[in-house]
Amino acid sequence: MEKEKYLQDLEEIKDIMNRSSRFISLSGLSGIFAGIFALGGAYAAYRTIYVNQDYLSYSRTLLDSDSLFKLLLIAVATIALSVITGIYFTTRETKRNNQKIWDYQTKRLLINFAIPLVSGGLLCLILLIRGYVGLVAPLTLVFYGLSLVNASKYTLNEIRSLGIAEIVLGLLAAYFIGFGLLFWSVGFGVLHIVYGILMHMRYSK
Repeated sequence: MEKEKYLQDLEEIKDIMNRSSRFISLSGLSGIFAGIFALGGAYAAYRTIYVNQDYLSYSRTLLDSDSLFKLLLIAVATIALSVITGIYFTTRETKRNNQKIWDYQTKRLLINFAIPLVSGGLLCLILLIRGYVGLVAPLTLVFYGLSLVNASKYTLNEIRSLGIAEIVLGLLAAYFIGFGLLFWSVGFGVLHIVYGILMHMRYSK
């Protein structure tokens, strides 16, 4: 009996230490909605880039300034919707777990997540403006995956697995350069939805 109580006390101490060193209030619902928005954005990008073309039959695609502007708007709208819903559901989860929304752990998580993400985003923007459209989808997947892996030290371990999967998809998209949008849809859409469902089932009370 005393041994069981001792083991229970150790588990409680371990849980407290884990909560103090990691941000554990990520919401699975935010992942699900981010995936849905990504699929919507991918479809809108497809309609913008591959008008009157068969996507599965690879052909060279050139973007004019109007199409480029539309792609930027689609990207901004997709990111904005994902961030807004992410903040909403994560804030709700944080309050439910009786944690502070903004503390040292949150800052560490965001900084380590943002450094690769912002660097990759700026590089992709430069490539998009210069007309290297085919490289944008693979690089966004790779840099996003690196951001997740880098931030996983300060949050749930599942984030690392998601990041590695995104990196692998990005490398495959770079090899199959004509089908980047398809890999992008799987990475940012399908994987986010699957991840969100698993996280919601595992951690939501």
